[in-house]
Amino acid sequence: MSIRTWMQSLACATLIVAAGSATAQEAIRLRIASGHPPVNTYVNLMQTFFVPEVTKRVAARTKQKVEFVEGYGGAMVKVADTLEGVQSGIIDIGGFCFCFEPSNLPLHAFQVMLPFGTMDPVVSLKVARAVFDKVPYMSKVFEDKFRQKLIALIADNGYNLGTTMEWNNVSDLKGVKLAGAGLNLKWLEFAGAVPVQGSLVEAYTGLQTGVYNGWIMFPSGYVNFKLYEVGKYYTEIGFGAITWHALTMNRARFAKLPKEVQDIIIQVGREYEVLTGTVNEENYPKQMEQLRKAGAIVKQLPDSVRVEWANSLKGWPQEKATELDKAGLPASQVLKLALEEAEKLGHKWPVRYQVK
Repeated sequence: MSIRTWMQSLACATLIVAAGSATAQEAIRLRIASGHPPVNTYVNLMQTFFVPEVTKRVAARTKQKVEFVEGYGGAMVKVADTLEGVQSGIIDIGGFCFCFEPSNLPLHAFQVMLPFGTMDPVVSLKVARAVFDKVPYMSKVFEDKFRQKLIALIADNGYNLGTTMEWNNVSDLKGVKLAGAGLNLKWLEFAGAVPVQGSLVEAYTGLQTGVYNGWIMFPSGYVNFKLYEVGKYYTEIGFGAITWHALTMNRARFAKLPKEVQDIIIQVGREYEVLTGTVNEENYPKQMEQLRKAGAIVKQLPDSVRVEWANSLKGWPQEKATELDKAGLPASQVLKLALEEAEKLGHKWPVRYQVK
């Protein structure tokens, strides 16, 4: 081999190695989004924990690099379109509330069907995780029907009622227009209020203009969206902390990732899940204090009011179980499990719902 030929071969080999190296270092781009803005605790944790942790761990543990394209507050998908956005591949990872999917995921809001549950989001998350682990349908439906993978469950803080006027008894709410999301509108209906479907992004305007006179809302939402400015009464009725959001990933996109990147996403997803409980738990007393300092009138009602409201809903869990069982869903199994798991974790229901 001549020196010239040898040099040409060496140059070619160098180019091949360089090309291979460039391919190995080519960034994996993932689009992550939510219809809710980062002032929502779970979206804030997507932005401040999930994204940076996946990015950091992939860089440290693999030869890969991940770059996220983030779109919150409806920049890529609206609150009611996130499930479909992940399914179609418009986004790769999405955070959303089951409350906006009553047709697609009618059973996944099961904790809403059991109002006055635990006000502790950590316990709520444990109850939900136990149900998802024991009833395969709850996770499999995302893969089988919606072409996506469940990465994390997401807990909300405890739900109370914020209003533009003071109230002390359930009867005070009769005929009053109150907002909620999805199934929790039934809590209002059974109390004699007029339920109005709403979403957080328009809550301030709705209260300000009188579209409704109150909101079923956890304190972080009431603080972060400054709803106390237009509805200064925040009453701790204790509807319960509900785990009815999720973080999911497009199944086809997940399958194309290297195994080590998949493992990191699953690992960080579970840590993110736990954080949605602990962060909300830690923030609850701080947010209640923020409300007081901002001028909101915060008060607790006696247990008798909770019992009265819970009694009005006593037959509803069985009604929902029967309805969803007939649709071929394991509703009775899920609701009974949720009731029992909550009790195992120390919760005492003001009225013990019976599900056959």
